[in-house]
Amino acid sequence: MELRHLRYFLMVAEELHFTRAAARLNMQQPPLSNQIRLLEKELGFELFKRHPKGVDLTTGGQVFLQEARAILNRIEEGSKRAARAAQGLEGKLSIGFTSSTAAHPLIPGMIRAYRGLYPNVELLLSEGNAGELTDEVSFGRMDLGILRAPVSQPRGVTLYRLLDEEMLLVLPVGHRLLPAGILVNGLSPEAIDAMPVIALGDLADESFILVRRHGAPGMYANLLEACEHAGFTPKIAFEIERMLTNINLVAAGAGISVVPASMRSFHRHSVVYCRIGEASPPLVAPITLIARTEDQEPTRQNFIELAQELGRQFRREQPPCP
Repeated sequence: MELRHLRYFLMVAEELHFTRAAARLNMQQPPLSNQIRLLEKELGFELFKRHPKGVDLTTGGQVFLQEARAILNRIEEGSKRAARAAQGLEGKLSIGFTSSTAAHPLIPGMIRAYRGLYPNVELLLSEGNAGELTDEVSFGRMDLGILRAPVSQPRGVTLYRLLDEEMLLVLPVGHRLLPAGILVNGLSPEAIDAMPVIALGDLADESFILVRRHGAPGMYANLLEACEHAGFTPKIAFEIERMLTNINLVAAGAGISVVPASMRSFHRHSVVYCRIGEASPPLVAPITLIARTEDQEPTRQNFIELAQELGRQFRREQPPCP
């Protein structure tokens, strides 16, 4: 049985006349009658009662009519959904992000914009560190990752650098390097230009709190290189899993840390965010989208294109990193 047999049957059932049905199908009446006979033979029962003025549906034909319509409707709907999926308008998309990238306004704006453009794509969102997300994407267990740039590009993975974000030093309130009266109404300044500037070389005797190397390999390597260039190897007191924990531990007086500028709203009553001077290479935290190079699924490509465009818009609206 072929789909055309169902369509032939539906046309005859609508017209209750072979000649009129054949005309609507742009075919001759004898071939149409023959196809219906073959269909009846395959089913094992008659679909129509023939009489001189036309045909009527048999009881079996009436039941088969309902099923044939349902089948063709399902096929039509399935074809439409498949076409939408081929354009990235339907389906599923799994995206992982790090806690520090999620704090940047670009990311929630990106998710919101994608949902608005592609409401029938189910987004599966999760959090992890940079190493975990890179592995998940590399092995095909996740579609896309949003993270700080890794040290090197993994094989089979494409990196899309969306923007660079300035890194800030985080010191506990009352730290020896802070100027007096830095708090305003009990809070440290949130505006970048109002923050004190501290030279990286002045931190040689400090204890650092960092996200462990596998969790943020790019930022870890960037900081170590800049410190070495400033003439010292940083003393690392703690390596933890999530960047927000860095700030919590600084607030507790356990050491100092560096975080992306977008995290500067946390704990402003107990820590002070400072700009870092004299760093080479410059301490920046790129926001990077990663995807498997060979994976060209439309849902992924649509998200990548949107992310790149929003990244360009954000760079135009924000001052560049120093």
